[in-house]
Amino acid sequence: MQTQARTRASLRFQAFPHFANGAPRPFVISFPPTRRHVRVRCSAASDGGSIGGNPQPQVQQRKAYPFDAIEPRWQRYWEENRTFRTPDEVDTSKPKCYILDMFPYPSGAGLHVGHPLGYTATDILSRYKQNEGLQCFASDGLGCLKSLGFSYDWDRELSTTEPEYYKWTQWIFLQLFKKGLAYQAEIPVNWCPALGTVLANEEVVNGVSERGGHPVVRKPMRQWILKITAYADRLLEDLDDLDWPESIKEMQRNWIGRSEGAELEFGVVDSQGYEQGLKLFIVVAPEHPLLSSLTTEAQHEKVEHYGELASKKSDLERTDLQKAKTGVLVDFVALYGTGAIMAVPAHDSRDYEFALKYDIPIIRVVSRTDRSDDDSEPYVDDGIMINSSNSLSGLNINGLSCKDAASKVIEWLESTGHGIKKVNYKLRDWLFARQRYWGEPFPVVYLDDSGEVVPLQENELPLVLPDLDDFNPTGTGEPPLAKARSWSILYLEDMQGETNTMPQWAGSCWYYLRFMDPKNPTALVDKDKERYWSPVDIYVGGAEHSVLHLLYARFWHKVLYDIGVVSTKEPFQCLINQGLILGEIEYTAFKDQEGRLVSAESVGITDNHFQERIPAEKYSRLVARAYKMSKSRGNVINPDDVVSEYGADSLRLYEMFMGPLRDSKTWSTGGIEGVHRFLARTWRLIVGPPLPDGSYNCGTIATDDEPTLDQLRSLHRCIAKVSEEIQETRFNTGISAMMEFVNAAYKPFVLLLSPFAPHMAEELWSRMGHQESLAYEQFPEAESEFLKDSNIVLPVQINGKTRGTILVDEACSEDDAFRLASEDEKLSKYISERMIKKRIFVPGRILNVILDHHKINREKVVEEAGTRANHAI
Repeated sequence: MQTQARTRASLRFQAFPHFANGAPRPFVISFPPTRRHVRVRCSAASDGGSIGGNPQPQVQQRKAYPFDAIEPRWQRYWEENRTFRTPDEVDTSKPKCYILDMFPYPSGAGLHVGHPLGYTATDILSRYKQNEGLQCFASDGLGCLKSLGFSYDWDRELSTTEPEYYKWTQWIFLQLFKKGLAYQAEIPVNWCPALGTVLANEEVVNGVSERGGHPVVRKPMRQWILKITAYADRLLEDLDDLDWPESIKEMQRNWIGRSEGAELEFGVVDSQGYEQGLKLFIVVAPEHPLLSSLTTEAQHEKVEHYGELASKKSDLERTDLQKAKTGVLVDFVALYGTGAIMAVPAHDSRDYEFALKYDIPIIRVVSRTDRSDDDSEPYVDDGIMINSSNSLSGLNINGLSCKDAASKVIEWLESTGHGIKKVNYKLRDWLFARQRYWGEPFPVVYLDDSGEVVPLQENELPLVLPDLDDFNPTGTGEPPLAKARSWSILYLEDMQGETNTMPQWAGSCWYYLRFMDPKNPTALVDKDKERYWSPVDIYVGGAEHSVLHLLYARFWHKVLYDIGVVSTKEPFQCLINQGLILGEIEYTAFKDQEGRLVSAESVGITDNHFQERIPAEKYSRLVARAYKMSKSRGNVINPDDVVSEYGADSLRLYEMFMGPLRDSKTWSTGGIEGVHRFLARTWRLIVGPPLPDGSYNCGTIATDDEPTLDQLRSLHRCIAKVSEEIQETRFNTGISAMMEFVNAAYKPFVLLLSPFAPHMAEELWSRMGHQESLAYEQFPEAESEFLKDSNIVLPVQINGKTRGTILVDEACSEDDAFRLASEDEKLSKYISERMIKKRIFVPGRILNVILDHHKINREKVVEEAGTRANHAI
């Protein structure tokens, strides 16, 4: 059987890594599915020896329809004919639509059915727009998803790791440098000695590296920084004009964190100075340069110990609002945060917790306007100032509102020279350097005598990474590129190159522009093409990128706008976050130490219970929950497996049918089986049943009969629903309407199906006699004359007495009205065909059924006689 299968198709190998102990490595040989195919699991020697073992072939059941032959055939057709090629030259006479998926980062081995969700949605939308006649392209970077039949223009595929691409990433850096937006500074960074590199805040979790779990410490190092704070106001203001989820906008606003206030300078006296009796509650970071001068001898040891602990925390961990408040007193100051700030414990929840923990006096300076003060918690809202006057300074703000008081204080500070008005941001400049090999080299050199930074000339780009035999960190803080002894940039006369590299997301800040003009050797993007395609009309990706990626991309785009490279202020006009696809519902039972099942409600009271995952059918009272898919839980559904068993069209259609794109949804194998049956029913309706040998007729059994009025109304209601759902990127209820439809209007139905199940639609279209792909056929349009609601409520009488109503079309015939009345649960008990004397039908007004009383009475007499006879027996 194995030899037989080889004659039909070539093998596909899916290899696993060698075992560390040199044991034989397992691998799977899977034959491309045919009507009856074999899946063989074997093992092979690690030296690539011959296939051995005892294969256990399993014959699969016949497919519900031949998706295994249809889908590869049409994928080859699209690729060979470049069906979805977007012309290099733009046609300004056509409207455009630029649909883009966020850059993907998952490894091929870690894919699950949640990953294709966004790509499927954008493909449906793109196919719909192409059918509308728009000049449209969508983009993708995950080639392993080709098996789902996405309509990408693969001629525009790009890789950010190729010199032809990162030449322009380096070019953008040079523009940032020239504008003073790229600078170097010595700052505390997250240094991981084991990995030998600086880590971004999001790469540090609980004081250890996210990759490997190695200890991370705070260490001052000279780093490249991008001055994103210079664009803080514009990044904030321009959010208002974007069609983004409000929650994402709010996250960006909070991350930028704009606030207006004053910058003050406090005179600090040491222990030998004159004591004025005034104690200032100020908070200072462990790295603050004033710290040593503010610390008394008695507190020195505590302060040093606390500073060592704090150095192991990232910026995000320090600012986490949910964490326990920590610090240590230093005479009149305390260590906290990342700078020096005043604290107001009576009116700030974080300061309040800190003051309680360290027994610091809490004095209220703002009173509620309703006079119902409560000292048991901080008051953080607006109110009236109290305890806020000083006769020596002449400043009295008692009785003013908070807003008016702030203005008066700032005015006083500026007039007396004690401070200035200032706008502050939580946003910090972007740390833009890594001590790793992978990443774009910085296009700069340093003069040996002065250390001055000299940028490379633009015609010297790209500065290409050197070949290295050893990519491991040096362990000294020097990046791996310092080992590149043959890299000429390191040893130029009187100067030396930069050995840090750019972070991994540098290239993903502008890739959407390169898709517009991917092969241009002389410019980042052609101006005419950029003006036509910008901005991205619909950008789809996970909410986890809601701040950093989107904020960085917006920053770079605004810089490019300022220097005339792009024509729009924002890169992404509409943003859609797809929801998660959770694993199938898991059922959990709880047992006590004796192994007896216990109520889930009692779990948590003690620790003497054990959790067990069991089949749902075994017990009826279980805890049911769906979890995020992960390899550690063992609940990953691989898209390749789903495609192999049900076909790509079934996976595409089911993922859209599960629920609204933006919502989280739970995977169900039963659900995809239902969608698969719908596609099989569609296939049989149009193509017909299989022949005795399992093959199918070449054409279809569809006829050219004109659809009825009811069918046309059903069709156009379905078209209207599907079109509406696609344009609103909701999909699921439109698919439901389509699944309920399927009637004799075959041609428009196939076009309606095509964005969702393109392989089957292309096959059916071809079988109907069309020579060209349906990719650019006009999408069906709903005609208003068929969308009018023509249903009316028709009263039904029995012998002149109204017994109920039925819903009928206004053009309903008498026979149809009587049939509907006979099928109605409430009315059917009055109606018996042999008892009817006559029917009175007034179209659109009434149906009156007249019963024959003589027949009814005779039936009663016969029935009663039969009953008496049965009793006698």
